[in-house]
Amino acid sequence: MRKIAFLASLVAAAAVAGVAQAQTVNVEIGGELRREALDLGPRDVRRQADRLAEVVHAALVRQGGFEGATVNLVLLDVRPNRPTFQQLADSPGLDGHRSVSTGGAEITGEIVLADGTVRPLPRWDWYSHSISEVMGFGTWQDAERAYSRYATALISGRLL
Repeated sequence: MRKIAFLASLVAAAAVAGVAQAQTVNVEIGGELRREALDLGPRDVRRQADRLAEVVHAALVRQGGFEGATVNLVLLDVRPNRPTFQQLADSPGLDGHRSVSTGGAEITGEIVLADGTVRPLPRWDWYSHSISEVMGFGTWQDAERAYSRYATALISGRLL
């Protein structure tokens, strides 16, 4: 009986892994942002590109659409709400707790459907408009919100 329970859980895990790999999300960093990465911190910018891929991939898996598709995104811009480690190191006068700014992100890309059809995705951005809209205390709070909104727009079909 234990072997059957073990095999059942193994099969379920393999099925979930198969669904998770049905869609691939690749994110590259756009040219202008690559230049700005020296100011923001290359590691932070790379983490934001990886985080965008995670959020979009999770939304695609949850929704169950775009089976076998590859989503190729370009992170064109990302703005933090608070100073990054690199900015704090470069400007010791900045206060990591009290320095607050509007943040967000700009994204573009394409989706390659399972049948090979390539569909361009329009340039899309979301930024908070004022300090009063900034919620939370994270350095990348608004960028996270932008990624989530982008993923929602993608899976709902508003970007296609």
